[in-house]
Amino acid sequence: MLRTLILAAALCSVLALSANAADKPKRTPLTEEQKKEKQTLIDKYDKNKDGKLSKEERDAMTADDKAKLEKIQPKPAKKA
Repeated sequence: MLRTLILAAALCSVLALSANAADKPKRTPLTEEQKKEKQTLIDKYDKNKDGKLSKEERDAMTADDKAKLEKIQPKPAKKA
């Protein structure tokens, strides 16, 4: 009885996780040109040279460059 209950709970958990994963919107892959432009922007503002933009580095971006980065790869819409 206990095995059946544990198995049922595990199965429900797996189904819930897989359903949640299916709800996430997929990003379209970047073209080579977009990758190059994104890397140029990262290189321009990445002060500690770790290959990522920290919050402070993003805050230092100009509005034009923020718009370019958003156009290259928009943030996925948040669920309501």
